[in-house]
Amino acid sequence: MPAKATEDPNMPIGELAKRSGLAASALRFYEQQGLLGSLRNAAGRRHYRRSDLRRVAFIRAAQTVGLSLDQIKAALASLPDGRTPTPADWERLSLSWRPLLDQKIQALTQLRDQLSACIGCGCLSLKKCALYNPNDGAAQYGSGARYLLGDKASAVMAEQAKPD
Repeated sequence: MPAKATEDPNMPIGELAKRSGLAASALRFYEQQGLLGSLRNAAGRRHYRRSDLRRVAFIRAAQTVGLSLDQIKAALASLPDGRTPTPADWERLSLSWRPLLDQKIQALTQLRDQLSACIGCGCLSLKKCALYNPNDGAAQYGSGARYLLGDKASAVMAEQAKPD
């Protein structure tokens, strides 16, 4: 029986794209952002280590839970020698992300619960907004949808009620 050829430890970008479910352009983007590294063959074509499948899965899972590419890049940079994350790495990193995820969950819950009410945008285009944000008092707390960011309409209205 002839000797079996050793399997190439690297795969071309098309194979990684197919196996990961991502477009090759997304893999090139991840590489450009420093999340993924490729090797070049003699013809200059990108090839990836088979372990990069787990790295791509890590990136996608982190994105799914709402992490930015910068946060993911920082997490990957914390690994020794730029290695692919192990299950233990994922457990350690995911625990450090819990406070951030809890904040996002709280913000989404608040958004869901207040979706049909005033969002504190300060537009004053509706009569109802004048009740929750008289004279655009929420603007003193900063930009954005202040009530969704945690400011209270009652505080804005109390401030507006103070005599000058």
